[in-house]
Amino acid sequence: MTFTQEELDFMATQRLGRLATVDPRGRVQNNPVGFFVDAKSGTVDIGGHGMGASKKFRNVRAGSTAALVIDELASVAPWTVRGIEIRGTAEALENQEPPLPGFSGEIIRITPQKIVSWGLGVPSSNREV
Repeated sequence: MTFTQEELDFMATQRLGRLATVDPRGRVQNNPVGFFVDAKSGTVDIGGHGMGASKKFRNVRAGSTAALVIDELASVAPWTVRGIEIRGTAEALENQEPPLPGFSGEIIRITPQKIVSWGLGVPSSNREV
């Protein structure tokens, strides 16, 4: 399994993450995105309205890898942060079933190569997959 049960449970409670990609000139772009985890395949799909026309989609199509951070501030007293960072290869896929009504048929699929997680009720993890 790519993700631990604690990571899957956490991601199931979240709706947004921040996706970082790099354009062909080496400039980083970071955007809030909706995401969908496929626990069976161990991949994460990024979807949205007009995804195929987006800079992030063009970056991935041009060969960018990706990093997705999903985190939350669980408490301010005491300060408690929890989250997961997923780094990996990215594919720009077209003509896919939209993940939600109103989303376009283009998605970015991330196949994790490294997963870092913290604050999920188990020791923090930093592992290659």
